[in-house]
Amino acid sequence: MTNVNKRASENYTRFEEKRTELISRAEELDESKQSIENLIDQLKEQKVTAIEKTFNKVADNFSQVFETLVPRGTGKLIINQRQDTGSAETAPKKRKRAAKQGSNPTEVTNENKYTGVSIQVSFNSKKDEQLRVEQLSGGQKTVCAIALILAIQMVDPAPFYLFDEIDAALDKQYRIAVARTIKRLSNTAQFICTTFRTDMINVADTFFRVKFENKVSTVTEVSRQDAVNFIRGNNKMEEL
Repeated sequence: MTNVNKRASENYTRFEEKRTELISRAEELDESKQSIENLIDQLKEQKVTAIEKTFNKVADNFSQVFETLVPRGTGKLIINQRQDTGSAETAPKKRKRAAKQGSNPTEVTNENKYTGVSIQVSFNSKKDEQLRVEQLSGGQKTVCAIALILAIQMVDPAPFYLFDEIDAALDKQYRIAVARTIKRLSNTAQFICTTFRTDMINVADTFFRVKFENKVSTVTEVSRQDAVNFIRGNNKMEEL
């Protein structure tokens, strides 16, 4: 026999070892991939749990704060979910189904369970049909916004809050309720509010007058009575 590869046996052994090594490496990569996918699924479950836990706290606080601001009314937060989240199909099964269908498994499992939050309130009665925010007046929307901000603050407090004329569009009864609520919450946080209404001044601790004159703004600390007189005088000028 001629042209015999005398190193064939050696090459076969070497390639077989390489093949075995690659198969082992592929199995390790598959195991690592599966571990990563399992970790991703766990993190997604933890994310959903954290969202639900935080939302439930904020929703409870919103109902309490809203009923404080509107004693005759009731309000609630509703979390909106995707319509297809009721399926019992697990994430790994979704990935397998997506792979068979030729779609991207990541896109299937990365779908957000929640799409947003809705607010439903009633200002007149606890039994009346509740309205969505889109159906409310400007002042009523302001009450809802304040209730939501304060509800979040009760879950994740900040050191201070700056409110710029949040009572401008409110009726007097709501201005008084907002002022009293902020006064109660000021035990654990500092609230800085600008206002042209006396209701907020009646519960405040420190007062500053900001005046723009001759193209210059000046800030002066004043007494409660001076602040009330300043606002009343300014409101009279606006009426004229």
